[in-house]
Amino acid sequence: RSRDAPGAAILGREPRPGRRHLRASPGHGAAGTVPAEGSPGSPMVTGTSVLGVKFSGGVIIAADMMGSYGSLARFRSISRLLKVNDTTMLGASGDYADFQYLKQIIDQMVIDEELLGDGHSYSPKAIHSWLTRVMYNRRSKINPLWNTVVIGGCYNGESFLGYVDMLGVAYEASTLATGYGAYLAQPLMREVLEKKSSLTKEEARDLIERCMKILYYRDARSFNRVRASAPRAGVPVWPRSRGPCRNSGAGRGGVLGAAVSRVLRSLRGVV
Repeated sequence: RSRDAPGAAILGREPRPGRRHLRASPGHGAAGTVPAEGSPGSPMVTGTSVLGVKFSGGVIIAADMMGSYGSLARFRSISRLLKVNDTTMLGASGDYADFQYLKQIIDQMVIDEELLGDGHSYSPKAIHSWLTRVMYNRRSKINPLWNTVVIGGCYNGESFLGYVDMLGVAYEASTLATGYGAYLAQPLMREVLEKKSSLTKEEARDLIERCMKILYYRDARSFNRVRASAPRAGVPVWPRSRGPCRNSGAGRGGVLGAAVSRVLRSLRGVV
């Protein structure tokens, strides 16, 4: 920055990469630079909505595969769904680096649990409860994990769908949506559940398909490559992905819009 730029007299010089500037104040002494590690910062590469809905005998969780760097569609094939074990899945929106950090911790937890060899494994409710404590703990340190997580699965014949945000706020519901989906998709899913309290697998799949299609049209951070999983009783979970539409040069309507419908219909082969 130029010496003549506003604030140059205070800053003196820009902080080196990996450090942040500390301005002079009565309570902090002279201005200087301090390590950036441990500071809250802000998300860099982010993911948008994650959708979840319960049906009779299981749940569906779906998310697109876009990683946005601000408004730049930087990464187009990243997965925001995580298989915890054969009964539990989770999906996360928000900062992708924090999601990778959570993934490393959960993967090691699952390994440690399996090494005990006692026949037990983490249930969806257990992972949900653990995440509430982790998120609230980090928030209390003023260094939160910038994620909103949807946890779903089937354990002992019971379906589970839970929500945890970066502040540790948590609840369970029959339909869940994060990010922009909380404004666009959640009302649509709740409307369907008000008319029919229990959905079949096909009805839940069609509902997710409809919501993902609307989000692709309306959410500027969404993408037409979708990854979905449907944990069901007695069926090991594994996320599947479906490829993008390859109609280059088209807008969000017209030819590309028709192609989106075909991509989302491919979810029928997944769930």
